Amino acid sequence: MKNYLQSSEERRKNRVRLSVRNQGKPRLSIFRSGKYIYAQLIDDQKHCTLVSASSIEKESGLVGSKSNCAAAEWVGQKIAERGKKEGVTEVVFDRGSYRFHGRVKVLADAARSGGLSF
Repeated sequence: MKNYLQSSEERRKNRVRLSVRNQGKPRLSIFRSGKYIYAQLIDDQKHCTLVSASSIEKESGLVGSKSNCAAAEWVGQKIAERGKKEGVTEVVFDRGSYRFHGRVKVLADAARSGGLSF
């Protein structure tokens, strides 16, 4: 009933999430703002976040930087590294309502090269 009240962004996000959930693997969920990009590995069976990484972390060296693709690449590498420490190698990629290009694609490619498979 509420479907006509949702924006196209919310419908796209719900469509992606429905196809991604309940596959038995952790979900690599991303959020991007105008300045920063965030990534989480979420276990949907336990309803908890396993690891997270973001470009706002001080150790990234990119705080306040305008290099968004470099920040996305750093976050992708860091989330893969932290996921491997937790024993996670296979994930499903949840891009949310974002299209798979730009910073989202750079983050995904960096996570793949870091050892995560999806």
